Amino acid sequence: MKRLTEMRKIFLFAALALGAVSCKDSGKEYDATGTFEATEVTVSAESSGQLVSFDVTEGQLLNGGLTVGQIDARQLALKRDQLATDNDQLRATHGQFEANRRQLAASRQATVSRQLDLEKQVAAIRQQIADQQRERKRFDELFRDGAAPRRQVDEIDYQIQVLKKQLAAAEEQIASQNAALAEQDKGIAAQMEGIAAQQAGVDAQQAGVRTQQAQIDDQIAHTFVKSPITGTVLEKYAERGEFVQAGRPLFKLADTVRMFIRAYITSAQLRNVRIGQRVKVMADYGKGQKKSYNGIVTWISSRSEFTPKTILTDDERADLVYAVKIRFRNDGYVKIGMYGEVKF
Repeated sequence: MKRLTEMRKIFLFAALALGAVSCKDSGKEYDATGTFEATEVTVSAESSGQLVSFDVTEGQLLNGGLTVGQIDARQLALKRDQLATDNDQLRATHGQFEANRRQLAASRQATVSRQLDLEKQVAAIRQQIADQQRERKRFDELFRDGAAPRRQVDEIDYQIQVLKKQLAAAEEQIASQNAALAEQDKGIAAQMEGIAAQQAGVDAQQAGVRTQQAQIDDQIAHTFVKSPITGTVLEKYAERGEFVQAGRPLFKLADTVRMFIRAYITSAQLRNVRIGQRVKVMADYGKGQKKSYNGIVTWISSRSEFTPKTILTDDERADLVYAVKIRFRNDGYVKIGMYGEVKF
């Protein structure tokens, strides 16, 4: 009987111990653990040459787009200046061709004006002839009535003959001059076509120069070393004065403000986690010191993997787990590689 009582005490103690453990597990402050990570970017040289300036120190906070250095671009600048000179010369040549074209156009207009002037002279002579013929008709009637002498009629006939000769000479002159002016106009037109072709050639050269200028400007732009994101410099791989080749890493920085924690969950937890879910992220500084942040689930792995040795899950016996990423805004206390906890 006494032995039975002792066995009951042992079972009762075991039950209490098991209950205590169960209570402790159910009151756990986290559902998953992981390490803190950040988006890291390695900035490399985009051109070759001496690193004439490089103002970067490890631990420095850089703003996105900030210029922190430059690779020697003197030869490129000289080539750009030469292209600018070439473009100015081509512009002057194009301007001279345009002046010649305008001069030829003015000459062509003057030719047309001379043709019009001659036609006006012919029209004036014809009008004079018509006036004299009307005058002769009037005096001829007066002569038949005995009111005017024959001499006046003869003088009018003489004037008419003179005007007809002037008209014939003017028409012959017009025909001859028009033929000459037509040939001259053809020559002017041919010259203008030649100038247009030369201008087109100059335009093509200017377009080529502008393309080269754009290429040089782009190459010069790539000599500037810039911070692609706002972040903290993690490592520096080069120093001012060194000769660097295109593609050589210069420094690495990370976005330590918009950080995330990579944690691992079991398949049992997976059904309760979704993208966009708001969770609690806690940074563990050891000895019970923690700092919590509001986070949001941004990624859930579509494939399972074996539990990483450095990661503890809710069920340590689970061999396969799923990785999740939770983004949060860092206040400067969380460092890359620290351990953290997640409460869903």
